Amino acid sequence: MTATRQPAAWLESARRGQTTAADLRAAAERCRACDLWRRGTQTVFGEGPARPRVVCVGEQPGDREDRAGRPFVGPAGRLLDEALERVGIARDGVWVTNAVKHFKWKERGKRRIHEKPSPNEVRACRPWLLAEIAALQPDLVVCLGATAAQSLLGPRFRVTKDRGRVVGAPGLPPIVATVHPSSLLRAPDAATRRRERARFEADLRGVASLLQKAPRRAARRA
Repeated sequence: MTATRQPAAWLESARRGQTTAADLRAAAERCRACDLWRRGTQTVFGEGPARPRVVCVGEQPGDREDRAGRPFVGPAGRLLDEALERVGIARDGVWVTNAVKHFKWKERGKRRIHEKPSPNEVRACRPWLLAEIAALQPDLVVCLGATAAQSLLGPRFRVTKDRGRVVGAPGLPPIVATVHPSSLLRAPDAATRRRERARFEADLRGVASLLQKAPRRAARRA
C-alpha cells in the first residue's frame, strides 16, 4: 500500500483489517486533503498501545503538540492523565488522538494562537479518525469536546446536553462524550475549576465503570 492513497481508501482498508495504526500514521504524514498541512509543523497522529481499551479523541493538536509531533503533551494532556489515574483508567490502555491532525493557528505577536478548525477541515480529516478507530478496535471511544463529538456523532450532537452517557453510531464502538480538558484550564476562578474538574472526572468514572463491565473486544493485529 502506498502513502499516496486518499484517506477514504485507507478507511476501507482499515475496516477490512488490512491496515494498522502504524500504516495510517505513515500515510497521514503526506495527507493534503485540506490546507492545514501548509500551516502546521507536521502531522500529529494518535499514539498509545497497540491494543487500547479506550480511544480518547480531542479537537486538534495545540502549539506544543505541533512542535513535538505528539498528541496531548501540553497542560491539557497532563490534566487528562491525572484525571484518568484518579478514576482508575490505566493510562497504558488509552490511545489519544484528535479529530484534526494538524494545528490550526493564527499569529498574535510572537505567539501561535489556537483557531477552531472549520467543518470542512473536520470532514477532510474524518476518514483518518474513522480508520484509526477501525484499526485499533477499542472497547470505547471518549470524545473530548464538541469538535470531536460532532466529528463522529454529527453536527447536531451537543456535549452540554448529552455528556457522560453512552451513544451509539453505526460501525463504531460505544461513544461517551465529555468536555475537552483544556476547557477546565480556562475556568475563570478556582471554585469553577474545582467544580468542572469534578464533573469531568465523574464522566470518566462512568467510562471506567463501563470498561469493568464490558468484555474485551477481539483486537486485530497492531
